[in-house]
Amino acid sequence: MSPEIIVTCLVIFVARIADVSLGTIRTLCIIRGRAVSAWFLGFFELLIWVFVVSKVIQNLDTPVYAVAYAFGFATGNVVGLAIEKRLAFGDQVVRIFSRKADDVARLLRQRGFPVTTFEGHGREGPVGMLFIQTMRKKVNSLLDSASRLDPHCFYIVDDVCLVSQITPLGYNATGWRAIKKRK
Repeated sequence: MSPEIIVTCLVIFVARIADVSLGTIRTLCIIRGRAVSAWFLGFFELLIWVFVVSKVIQNLDTPVYAVAYAFGFATGNVVGLAIEKRLAFGDQVVRIFSRKADDVARLLRQRGFPVTTFEGHGREGPVGMLFIQTMRKKVNSLLDSASRLDPHCFYIVDDVCLVSQITPLGYNATGWRAIKKRK
């Protein structure tokens, strides 16, 4: 295989990773209602795709380009999810059910999480439910704290699709969210 073909395969592979990663993040932006971000990501995703697919189609007599294209697509899915997980757009609601709800709520409040508690009755008696809305980036920290204090707690995590304009107490925007909030 010539060096030119190898370099072209690498370019196709890397470009395909880029466009599929953008597509994965764009799809998640659409789901979370981030229309402007989705527009920009879609523009660059398709721009890359057009150039890459045209290179493969113009050279169908070199099937290794199609293989590089397929490998780039498959790898781009994984890379896109990893990037999105790192960015962690949006907020989530965490519901924690615990027999030590008061202690868990106190600990989470000390760590800056806004917690609302409810009393309930489970199969084995009284249980407390904690309701917390937080940024996705903080969910793992929150769950680690709660699980350390009550290893038998049960939790459910849901994405937040719509929130009233009132900012929960203790919720401090960071990074670009803080800049957006000042406007």
